[in-house]
Amino acid sequence: MRVISGYLKNRQLKSAHKLNIRPATDRVKETIFNVLQTRLDLEGVKVLDLFAGTGSLGIEAISRAALKVIFVDNSPKVCKLIKENIKILEIEQSSEIICTDAIKFIEHTSEKFDLIFADPPYEYTHLQEIPTKIFFNNILEPKGYLIIEHSRKTTFEPTNLYKIAVQKEFGNTIVTFFQHHKKELK
Repeated sequence: MRVISGYLKNRQLKSAHKLNIRPATDRVKETIFNVLQTRLDLEGVKVLDLFAGTGSLGIEAISRAALKVIFVDNSPKVCKLIKENIKILEIEQSSEIICTDAIKFIEHTSEKFDLIFADPPYEYTHLQEIPTKIFFNNILEPKGYLIIEHSRKTTFEPTNLYKIAVQKEFGNTIVTFFQHHKKELK
């Protein structure tokens, strides 16, 4: 597993097969950032990487000029792996690791983010709550994006809190981009 673009391009990330994590593939990661390229300037943005795993999505954002990434994962072993990857890449000044449950973090943070990644296990039972909680708690900036990688078996419908901007399919995997509804100017 590697960083695919930016100033850390081709740097290798540590992965731990024993930790039962499913990192985003290079193809999925490249598609996510290609879609973002025309929609959100990553320079100076604040990113939240939920269910961070190896930290590959957040690290990719740092490599492409994000100001800060908060990595959230509930596994102490996974948090240790993220810390190792951050140290190897010497990006500690741009990174913060919080070892806690993602839903609890969403419900209790007062911070706002320009970009939020969520890549939970496909069998995660609270998956469909994630967009609702993020938009209800107003932790995504008005022009920001929430990006969830999920199984084809899971579907999301737009609500009065958010709309679905883009969906990309990769076999059994779907990546859904959510954003705020645009407010009508009067």
